[in-house]
Amino acid sequence: QVQLVESGGGLVQPGGSLRLSCAASGIIFRVFAMGWYRQAPGKQRELVAIIANGGSTNYGDSVKGRFSISRDNAKNTAYLQMNSLKPEDTAVYYCNAGGPREYWGQGTQVTVSS
Repeated sequence: QVQLVESGGGLVQPGGSLRLSCAASGIIFRVFAMGWYRQAPGKQRELVAIIANGGSTNYGDSVKGRFSISRDNAKNTAYLQMNSLKPEDTAVYYCNAGGPREYWGQGTQVTVSS
């Protein structure tokens, strides 16, 4: 059974930081590209960041220079370091594993507010 379990979300003030984690089980983690997506109320789900199985990364324009994606294949975990958070970063953040098949986590809420 494949599981992607996100953690690390919460409430943070503007300008603050959070680190999200995505722990994967039931897949050969190292062959999958891992991504973070987000969906704000009333908006479509959008790409935040993606890291290929080889380690190359790509970011959505709105988070470039503020967010950083990484992965630890030994721990079957992907991370999203989010710095200089803005109210418009408020959304549910979803972990995605893309490979032979595609899998999604259940999401974790990130709220940026004073």
